[in-house]
Amino acid sequence: MRYLHTMVRVKNLDESLDFYCNKLGMVETRRTESEKGRYTNLFLAASEDKANAEASKAPVLELTYNWDPEDYTGGRNFGHLAFEVDDIYQLCAALQASGVTINRPPRDGYMAFIRSPDGISIELLQKGGAKEAAEPWQSMENTGSW
Repeated sequence: MRYLHTMVRVKNLDESLDFYCNKLGMVETRRTESEKGRYTNLFLAASEDKANAEASKAPVLELTYNWDPEDYTGGRNFGHLAFEVDDIYQLCAALQASGVTINRPPRDGYMAFIRSPDGISIELLQKGGAKEAAEPWQSMENTGSW
C-alpha cells in the first residue's frame, strides 16, 4: 500500500491557490477539469517533493473545486495537513505579514497551526527538531482554534 494524496474541497480556487502556493510555497504538479462533472482538480506538492510528485512517488494535496457553489463546513472534522518546514519562525512571520492568522504560534520553536481559507487546519513542524524559543512567538497567545 502507498499513500497517494489528501483531498480537500475549496470554495474559491484563486484564494486557495494564493494560500497554498504563494504563501505556503507549494507547487502545482497537475490539473484536470471535468466539464461533465463540473469540477476542477489541482494537485499540489511541497516544493521539496515536486519532482517525486510529478513521477507519482510522493504524496500530494488534491484541491477539488466544484463549479456549482456549495457551503463546506466541518473543516476541523477533517483533522489537519502537516508540513515539515526549514525555519518555522521565518515562515510564520512571512505568513503573518501576508495576512494569515497564526492560530497556535510556535512558542516551543517546533510546532504551529494555521488555517486555510476553507478552514482546513494546517500543522507546521520545524525540520530537525525544535529551535530555541524566541519572541514574539514565545509569549504569543493562541487565536481561534486549530
